[in-house]
Amino acid sequence: MQHIWKTIRGYIWWTADRGSLHYDVMVSLILLFVFVAPRYINFKDKPTERNPHPIGVVVNSDGQGGLFYQVDATAVGEKTGDALDDALLKIIEPISGEVKIVDKKQLKDHTGKVIAYQVRAQR
Repeated sequence: MQHIWKTIRGYIWWTADRGSLHYDVMVSLILLFVFVAPRYINFKDKPTERNPHPIGVVVNSDGQGGLFYQVDATAVGEKTGDALDDALLKIIEPISGEVKIVDKKQLKDHTGKVIAYQVRAQR
């Protein structure tokens, strides 16, 4: 019985000599776990899916640690207020991660139609 406990203690504290049967068994168990376990255990380690918006976004620095994003108006539709902010964040966050909108302004063409939004955001 003492020999069994000595062997178990050797496995726990990794005291088996390199090249011995017990050492090879420990290494084999570790390799078996590394290569077989992901098939049966869900480690939830898959990257999150990020679907960037298909509309082009121009990103520029504001010189104060923030960024300016120019987003095409067709990407957000005719939304206003908080709905507009949410739509802009949906487009900007896949590019730069979690940000907060500090300021936004409309860019209009010569007829007065909104063609883009210039959004200043900070992390």
